[in-house]
Amino acid sequence: SLYYADRIVIKHQPRIIFMYAGDNDIAKGKTSQRVFDDFKMFVKKVHSALPKTKIVFIAIKPSIARWKLVDKMRDANNRIAEFSTKHDLLGYIDIDTPMIGDDGKPMKDLFVKDGLHLSEKGYEIWSGLVKKHLD
Repeated sequence: SLYYADRIVIKHQPRIIFMYAGDNDIAKGKTSQRVFDDFKMFVKKVHSALPKTKIVFIAIKPSIARWKLVDKMRDANNRIAEFSTKHDLLGYIDIDTPMIGDDGKPMKDLFVKDGLHLSEKGYEIWSGLVKKHLD
């Protein structure tokens, strides 16, 4: 996201950006601090070029396939959520909480067979939460 920001984001001059990042990064060994630092660098880069653009971070999802990494993912989410509360042009969408079942683990019907990618029902949850930020 950071490397390609000029090409995939800034040149289009959006008023709002919804960003989902960190899932694959943590799976490949990045720390939650590094994911947080990357987000801050992305914000700085975007706001240097587009100072009025809102950036909404969609929390790293809890998944069945990557459940062993959930603590690192939640740590990154918590850092980004706290940082976002301190800046008017940042937002945060908690998709972790609505994806967790009564057993404290991700609901299976929110994922396709691989346990990583979202099913139609999973995307319905996400869509409803994102739409709240479009008003």
